[in-house]
Amino acid sequence: MSRILKDISKLSKISSIRPKVSHKAMIKSTVLVLILVIAFLVRVLPVRWGYYLNEFDPYVQYRQTKYILENGLWGPNGWVSWHDYKSWYPWGTKMSITYYPGLPVLGAVLYTCLSVLGIPLVGSPTLDPLLSDPVYILCVIFPPIMATLACLAIYFLGKDLGGETVGLFAAFFLALDASYISRTALGFYDDESVGVLTLILVCLFFLRSLEKEKPLKISVIYAVAAGLSLGYLCATWGAARYPINMIALFTLCLILIKRYSARLFLSYGILFAIALSIAMNVPRLGSTYIFQTEVLPVYGVFFLLIVSEISRRTQRISRKALYFLVFACLISVFFIFLWYTGLIGSIGTKFLAVLIPSTRFESTIFESVAEHRPSAWGTFYYNWGIGTIFLPVGLYFAIMSATNVGIFVAIFGITAIYFASSMIRITILVSPVISLLWALAIVRLLKPFILFMKEQPEKTKKKFKFRGYISKEASTGVVALMFIFLILTYVVGTDFMLPPSVRQGPRVFTQAYTPTTIAAAGMSVSSAAQDWINALTWMRENLPPSPSRPGEPVYYNGEIINGTVVASWWDYGYWITAIANRTSLADNGSWNMTQIQQIGLMFMSNETEAVKILRKFNVTHVVVFVTFTVSGSSSGYYYPVFVSLGGDNAKWQWMARIPGLNDADFGNLTGYLGYDWHDLNGDGSAFDSSGNPQSGEIFANSRGQNTTLYKLMRYGAEMTTWSYSTITLQYFEEAYFSRTHGSATSGKGYIPLVCVYKVKYPTD
Repeated sequence: MSRILKDISKLSKISSIRPKVSHKAMIKSTVLVLILVIAFLVRVLPVRWGYYLNEFDPYVQYRQTKYILENGLWGPNGWVSWHDYKSWYPWGTKMSITYYPGLPVLGAVLYTCLSVLGIPLVGSPTLDPLLSDPVYILCVIFPPIMATLACLAIYFLGKDLGGETVGLFAAFFLALDASYISRTALGFYDDESVGVLTLILVCLFFLRSLEKEKPLKISVIYAVAAGLSLGYLCATWGAARYPINMIALFTLCLILIKRYSARLFLSYGILFAIALSIAMNVPRLGSTYIFQTEVLPVYGVFFLLIVSEISRRTQRISRKALYFLVFACLISVFFIFLWYTGLIGSIGTKFLAVLIPSTRFESTIFESVAEHRPSAWGTFYYNWGIGTIFLPVGLYFAIMSATNVGIFVAIFGITAIYFASSMIRITILVSPVISLLWALAIVRLLKPFILFMKEQPEKTKKKFKFRGYISKEASTGVVALMFIFLILTYVVGTDFMLPPSVRQGPRVFTQAYTPTTIAAAGMSVSSAAQDWINALTWMRENLPPSPSRPGEPVYYNGEIINGTVVASWWDYGYWITAIANRTSLADNGSWNMTQIQQIGLMFMSNETEAVKILRKFNVTHVVVFVTFTVSGSSSGYYYPVFVSLGGDNAKWQWMARIPGLNDADFGNLTGYLGYDWHDLNGDGSAFDSSGNPQSGEIFANSRGQNTTLYKLMRYGAEMTTWSYSTITLQYFEEAYFSRTHGSATSGKGYIPLVCVYKVKYPTD
């Protein structure tokens, strides 16, 4: 009995040392976990459309990840030495100077860790070569994982900004941010999926390194962590130039408002010493990266930090002036030397277009990409709803807080909004900061009213002096109004004022339920279609292998052949190389402007001229993608009508403009290759209220209808609709259509069609 009592006493001692968690901490922890779960689950909703990588760029990232796992990063066969001849035939692509290694390296490391732990990634066996690849499975699920971690990181940053409640709201807003979901949903395995997380970590670590309350050793650790994070961001995402300059601008502001400290000097120096050392060793950036125009402000601010430190340590004014003069001469000589030797590089086209939007018109290929176009102000409301209204309020509270974190977030917000308005793709940079500012605004606005709602309100400071004039009921109404605003954004939708027929509902859910691009057959509508998947699978299984190098023979079915080389518009290049495993003439890297011009010229030429261009590249097959619908007349005659939903029929104008042709020569009816429009009745439209062409206003354009692109698209659409075609092809023959002959009938809605043609070269 005594022994039992002794055991019980020992158990009581053990229970006494268990961690004590308050009820308040338990609730906050539970809320944070729920937010993280929501962040993950809302991003895996597209799985209903299939388990695929999204868009185009993730496929080249997947190829790189797989290559690193099989061949390593360094060495004669490693990623740094990889010259990929499956793209941009016959030149190929030097991968290490074309792409960033950060994302595929992290994916390879994560895959290796999971393999060591014995965690399986592939479930039941499948005949699909992609779905049976565990690397592909990891790449598909990778973005939601990184987004969940980003929500956790912004919780800590929000906590530093305005307290734990601000952190929770910031995590919640980022978890349901439609713009951020679009870049971190299932399958979006691209730089942004890890880039935003790293950006938040850079801000969090750097700001914590400046806190005077922390021991110097802890500050140094945070500065090192910030430098490593920024270095990794430089190795991952071209947008790393933004935090580099934002931190330099923030440091300059601290100097100007007389907040210089030795800790700022130390943290800034450690941060950029580590980050730039890593960046200059990234093959795509190279050693000259540290001398690029976008990086030079870092040195200018560092010079001011040195001057400030000297001023702090020196008492005599004459000596201060002497030191300042010496350092001014040194820095001037440094910049003159860089300029004279040509080490200072010019700003890249993409980054210059962000700073000065008008310069985008100087590059036709740049202008042709939809995500490079400026954002309309309505885009901000469409993405963030009522949060757009709270943005200036959050900026006010951030500035008035007068803390380092508040000033930094204010600079972050103002600059991110400008850059996002300059280029629609950069709206993702606004997502973290609008989550912080929105959270700060709501918490600060609601705080006094929540105090008023208490039956026995606590004594508050003088700034809440007006509390006696606000009733408990009015305070409750204000709090309820704030939650109604949230309901309008996340339950009703930002388009609640539109007619029900065009209303889409909450942006977050429409974005989350949007199918992956390939699952929707490349169309800009939310519908499942297997056309591209089927076409690429057919190409993989039925076309002869591609040559491993230009000019090398391919042994196929006992014969020596040249091997498959596929020509298509550059949009589909990554799919052709990654899924079909065949060599493409161009891809989404779009680095070879001359080759893209040749492809555009080929499509906009007649067949005789087109095969001359194709022969130069030993092209064996041509792929075109067309979207159309089937219309009919009262007599029962049905005919295919092209619609601009992502097919080549919506891109032909760029195929003409990029080679320097006048697209109006091929048809002046917008979106319709091969047709001219004359507005005879002066109503400003070629179509009537029912969407049918107005009588006598649309005419055939012979040059447009004689182009190779028009004939290949029209032939495929007519064969799919009628099982015969009015088009006669001279040098092309059908190899594969994603739809069977005669399968397209009226009432089918929008029809995507992928056509694979074999090139028949003339014998002479």
